[in-house]
Amino acid sequence: MSEQNELIKRRLEELEEIKKLGINPYPHRFDVTTDSKSIIDGFTDPENDEEKEKQKKVVVSVAGRIMAIRKMGKATFCHIKDETGRIQIYIRKDDVGDESYSVFRLLDIGDIIGVSGYPFRTKTGEVSVHALSYQLLTKSVQPLPVVKEEVTEAGEKIVYDAFADVELRYRQRYIDLIVNENVKNTFIKRTKIIQSIKRTLESNSFFEVETPTLQTIYGGANAKPFVTHHNALDIDLYLRISNELYLKRLIVGGFNRVYEFVRDFRNEGIDRTHNPEFTQVEWYQAYGDYYDSMNMFEEVVEKACIDIHGASKIMYGETELDFKRPWKRIRMTEAIENKLGIDIMKMKKDEIINYMNTNGINFDPKISHSKGLLIANLFEESCEEDLIQPVFVYDFPIDTTPLCKQLREYSLSDLEEMKKNPEQVIFAERFEPYIYKWEMGNSYTELNDPVLQRSLLEQQVERGRGGEEETHPLDEDFINAIEVGMPPTTGVGLGVDRLVMLLTDSQSIRDVIFFPLMRPV
Repeated sequence: MSEQNELIKRRLEELEEIKKLGINPYPHRFDVTTDSKSIIDGFTDPENDEEKEKQKKVVVSVAGRIMAIRKMGKATFCHIKDETGRIQIYIRKDDVGDESYSVFRLLDIGDIIGVSGYPFRTKTGEVSVHALSYQLLTKSVQPLPVVKEEVTEAGEKIVYDAFADVELRYRQRYIDLIVNENVKNTFIKRTKIIQSIKRTLESNSFFEVETPTLQTIYGGANAKPFVTHHNALDIDLYLRISNELYLKRLIVGGFNRVYEFVRDFRNEGIDRTHNPEFTQVEWYQAYGDYYDSMNMFEEVVEKACIDIHGASKIMYGETELDFKRPWKRIRMTEAIENKLGIDIMKMKKDEIINYMNTNGINFDPKISHSKGLLIANLFEESCEEDLIQPVFVYDFPIDTTPLCKQLREYSLSDLEEMKKNPEQVIFAERFEPYIYKWEMGNSYTELNDPVLQRSLLEQQVERGRGGEEETHPLDEDFINAIEVGMPPTTGVGLGVDRLVMLLTDSQSIRDVIFFPLMRPV
């Protein structure tokens, strides 16, 4: 039998012994009056014996998981961990009684106890709780990994963690949170980042809403959906890839500034920055354009950074990042020219294909029918790796999205002439923010011309029939909403998980998702 199984067997035997003593190892509740941090922060050393005696009469009740035990003859020291930290507990046989003390001898690291007693400072200077009574609240059967800590002469704490298998940590996040304090802190920061974003949006008059996760038609992004089936209605449904089209319906309905934090689902690969289920916040502003969204985006991110770190500059790994506004802004074609030294607008489509083939730049042959898509592909393959500090890359070929307005400098007659020439690229008022080489979001000056909107969505449908995999289906109800009339609008999607990665110095998206998708074992 393995050592692990032996430990489980011993704990089960202890559990039975506790039950035989007439003690319920899983009681219903315990009155907690304080926590470890409050006890430690609020403790003051008594100045005389009279104050010392008064302190003994101030009884507190605290509960937590046993993380260390040092058993002696008639006394035991243990450390328990609660939501706020750790505190030492001192239990004496003379205080809690023979029977209760004998039960404590059956407890292990990982068990949860409640303790009532008074705070005091030990001879070694550690604020602790002198137990007057305790109660077993949960007897654990599975042993925790042994985590040992060592403090160097310089005061640096070194943790020797037996629970270091990354995949196992993701699968058993509950153990990861118990034994790795930094993991818990990451998720506390995640919530604070989300709260900061909400505060910033709401201070700018945005209203929080909810839209469907199950959709009869997916849209709002170029992505493959997950498909499920509703038995009662006997219809296939799609898990949301974006909430964009529903938020625009709300703009049509008269909510001028809306936002939503959503779980989106995209049937795509898994890597350092991609998980099939991820969190995004999208916001939409009537009567604004993509310049307004740039301003709002950098305000949201800068304030989140300051709220977490107290400054706009942080270290991500070995790289210093500065989120201070205003951020750099560069057109996509300028980024290509700066990096490759070519004027992409003077090159014909075949010349771009030749250039990419000659220089070993990957591109999907299915998009080679469009000069605009080739330009976007060239940018992604060549320029993204250099975008370290926060930057807005703007003015994308309109081929990249059917939901965006063309540049305002085009006249209607110009557009008609440009459409006749396959070598002519029409650009749209779209931007993507980049930080540390990662695309952090997406934004448009939204298209609100219903006739053009229908035409562009129909073109996407045709491209999908031609083999292009990530295209929009035609959503008739969305077109109907635009026909009712949507005011000039700008919208933004921000990848929350990637932002949390940056602001918590996390190296994988799985480090900032409590329960990332894993292949079953």
